[in-house]
Amino acid sequence: MYQKILVALENGRADETLVPHIAALAYQLGSALLLVHVADGFAARNFEQLKLTESEEIRADREYLEKTAATLRAGGLTVTTLLALGNPPTEIIRVAVAERCDLIALASHGHRLVADIFLGSTIEKVRHHTAVPLLVVRAGAGTTPPFSST
Repeated sequence: MYQKILVALENGRADETLVPHIAALAYQLGSALLLVHVADGFAARNFEQLKLTESEEIRADREYLEKTAATLRAGGLTVTTLLALGNPPTEIIRVAVAERCDLIALASHGHRLVADIFLGSTIEKVRHHTAVPLLVVRAGAGTTPPFSST
């Protein structure tokens, strides 16, 4: 059903909930995973235009992606990584289409109206601009995935 799942990682605590859930789903379905992190700091957003060199943040994000991928690969999953630069919702949608992903997995922080107005909501922006199905996992909603890899 889902051959390729884009997993949008934040390089933060929310990933500790998202990754085990998606790994378990991938085991059950035999899905490949594409781990994506969108670096969105000043250097990332202006990387091409200003011909910048990689910042320490971008290097750390790349290392995080590779470390997470290595852990999942050691468990037997097929995993690729992509570090995108720019606006997270825009890049997640672009990559999902370009890589022909059939599911986008994201973590939700459970913000409410006021926080979403000030902080923005990547999930809201992605869901309004893509036809690719979304799987949203609430960050901190327990670490036991809904499926077992055994």
